[in-house]
Amino acid sequence: MNTAAPTLTKAEHDERYRVIFAGICALILTVGLARFAYTPMLPIMRDQAGLSHLAGGWLATINYAGYMSGALLAASISDLSRKFMLYRLGLIVAVLSTAAMGLTDNLPLWAGLRFVAGFSSTAGLLLASGLVLNWLIRQGHRPELGLHFMGVGLGIAVSGIAVGSMVDWLSWDKQWLGLGGLGLVFFVPAWLWMPAPVAVQATAGLSASTLAAPTRRWMWLMIGSYFCAGFGFVTSATFIVAILVKLPLLAGKGSWVWVIVGLAAAPSSFVWDRIANALGRIHALMIAYGLQIISIVLPVFTESAALNVLGALLFGATFVGIVSLTLTIVGRHFPANPAKAMAKMTLSYGVAQILAPAMAGYIATATGSYHGALVVTAVFMVGGMALLQALINEEKKGGNR
Repeated sequence: MNTAAPTLTKAEHDERYRVIFAGICALILTVGLARFAYTPMLPIMRDQAGLSHLAGGWLATINYAGYMSGALLAASISDLSRKFMLYRLGLIVAVLSTAAMGLTDNLPLWAGLRFVAGFSSTAGLLLASGLVLNWLIRQGHRPELGLHFMGVGLGIAVSGIAVGSMVDWLSWDKQWLGLGGLGLVFFVPAWLWMPAPVAVQATAGLSASTLAAPTRRWMWLMIGSYFCAGFGFVTSATFIVAILVKLPLLAGKGSWVWVIVGLAAAPSSFVWDRIANALGRIHALMIAYGLQIISIVLPVFTESAALNVLGALLFGATFVGIVSLTLTIVGRHFPANPAKAMAKMTLSYGVAQILAPAMAGYIATATGSYHGALVVTAVFMVGGMALLQALINEEKKGGNR
């Protein structure tokens, strides 16, 4: 009974939660504040700082280009100590680039700041997750990142709460400075409690839950479907607040809509894991895509505040699940070297994140509304579902499960 496995002491439990908390704080800082505070700030900057629809779309595109650059750099570095240095640099850049948005109204400078803010989000999404995983494996804990990725949803909620609490008494520039100051709260544990990595010995065998390498066609179908998911994610993530604040009952409450998105996202990876265990991961992905399509088109067809808040909940509840399910599927198919396959997926998702905001900005400028961009995005997501169905057919043909 007691002899089956050593029991963790209270100190070991505390250390585990400290490390996981450091990863969550890194995500809140680099993703929730440096990257996604722009979403609730976008309508405020348009009203107070004269930011146009087109410029708003391009700033979002530049931000995602920064993330892509950071992801490619992180993937190219194999030395763990250099990855740890890049992680810490990302934390510093996240605080400074957030606060500095309030120190200028120059569009090229904003573009540079959004680029480096996107670059810094690599520290939370890629580097922190790797560092946490490295530590869990070394300490003999289960290598699970469900708690860590709660930081994405919590970061969105934190940025929404912060903007919502400042909007009535601070101007747009002071709000950015306030967000930078808030970032310091999360910077400290993310810096102090994240342990430096150490090389982990490879295990002798592969897990029984891993699968045979899939066909080339299977991989291209997965990459294509994930591209469509990136398109669906970024259009809503960038413009959902700007879209919903135009509804009479939600005017002035945009940042609280963003809080709803974050609170729905925080527990979603656990829920989608349960659905995947019951139905299979690709079928679970199909459901997530379908629900996200509903969330995308609701603002086009109705001005009901209740239905649009439901759409925000559906978006929050699906986008983290889509990422975690997709990367889990790919990881199980490439257990010996998942990083290379995941890099291809990240590239596909990232290219969509660069293209979609600029597209949405052009459509909104031409039509005075984001509705056309939402329809185009929904079409991409339907295409993603079609690719997932082709993926299911490919697995039936080849016997991959």
